[in-house]
Amino acid sequence: MKLIAILFLCSRLLTSFAQDDQQQEIDCNDEDVFKAVDAALKKYNNGSKSGNQFVLYRITEVIKTEGQDTFYSVKYEMKEGNCAVQSGKTWQDCDYKEPEQAATGECMASIAKKWNMEFSVVTQTCHITPAEGPVVTYQYECYGCMYSISTVPADLDPVLRHAIQHFNNHTDHSHLFALKKVKRAQRQVVSGWDYEVTYLIQQTNCSKENFKVLTEDCKVLYNGDTGECTDLAYMDPQLRIASFSQKCEILSGEDFTIGCLGCPSEIPVDSPRLKEALTHSITKLNAENNATFYFKIDIVHRATSQVVAGARYFIEFTAKETTCSKESNKELTESCETNKLGEMLRCTADVIVVSWENRIDSTVKCQSPGKKQLRPCVYKGRPREAGTEPTSVSEAS
Repeated sequence: MKLIAILFLCSRLLTSFAQDDQQQEIDCNDEDVFKAVDAALKKYNNGSKSGNQFVLYRITEVIKTEGQDTFYSVKYEMKEGNCAVQSGKTWQDCDYKEPEQAATGECMASIAKKWNMEFSVVTQTCHITPAEGPVVTYQYECYGCMYSISTVPADLDPVLRHAIQHFNNHTDHSHLFALKKVKRAQRQVVSGWDYEVTYLIQQTNCSKENFKVLTEDCKVLYNGDTGECTDLAYMDPQLRIASFSQKCEILSGEDFTIGCLGCPSEIPVDSPRLKEALTHSITKLNAENNATFYFKIDIVHRATSQVVAGARYFIEFTAKETTCSKESNKELTESCETNKLGEMLRCTADVIVVSWENRIDSTVKCQSPGKKQLRPCVYKGRPREAGTEPTSVSEAS
């Protein structure tokens, strides 16, 4: 019978990973899943020069990873059909061969959904069992494609071991750090493999004075320093790390609560880590404020820190007008004193510091605590502008 409609016998299916690592069940008959598997099966059939095409039997597993591109890691089963590979037909036009005469196969493929909605097979490995005979393995890799991979494959271990050793050998921290969690990983097939890996590290109880390398005795410190690193590594065909670069953002245990990496956490308002963020915030405030005099920070009320692609600070502070005018002074200096009778502003600043790029981005919003939003008053059923004196006891504000 011609396969007009394909029946997907899905045994548990489709776990989707969002950027915050939460899982979500997706319907088994999702159109994009069909397109991804269709691309993978066509890639396999087009790679055969003789014999019959294979026809989809069922999908058993799909993992969806979303980023700049969407990736589908698919596991599916197929059976030999009755259409020759040179027939010009697609696998949907074919019937299954009789069970005792049909070869079967199980494939694992990684398929990328591009911005133009096209599906491209990045890697595919198929194990084929002929109707009579041993298992045959087919493998396909897209050279030059960067694609997401699992954060726990065995071939990622050498990269991570090298990364931790590199960090411990090239930083002046007093203690050794250990790997805490891999957040995301990508791989590119070249003459060897390129890796891009982002992961979290945490300080251990092993000081460099007493330990040259990490051992089983090195345990992570709950209140120790922590950080996030992004590494680029090239592994040559001999499985050696031939090229490596690393960027890490480290937060001290005093300024960061390890209980939730990536979550905002309170930090002391006098923390030295806030100095750069506060300086940038008051500079931006003065640049965007059309007041005649410069403002300077008087009191920091509250601050939080968050690990993102760098460090993010949310700060609440009070700024006071100074005696330094913008006309007479090129910039705010420490010698500028606050004007006791001057204006006061209550401000919030959202600051992102990317230290390895020497980049700071901030948004500063301020308002005068003495200014309240004026509402029209009602006088004998008619609106009256705020600020005029009431003339009757029947007037309501």
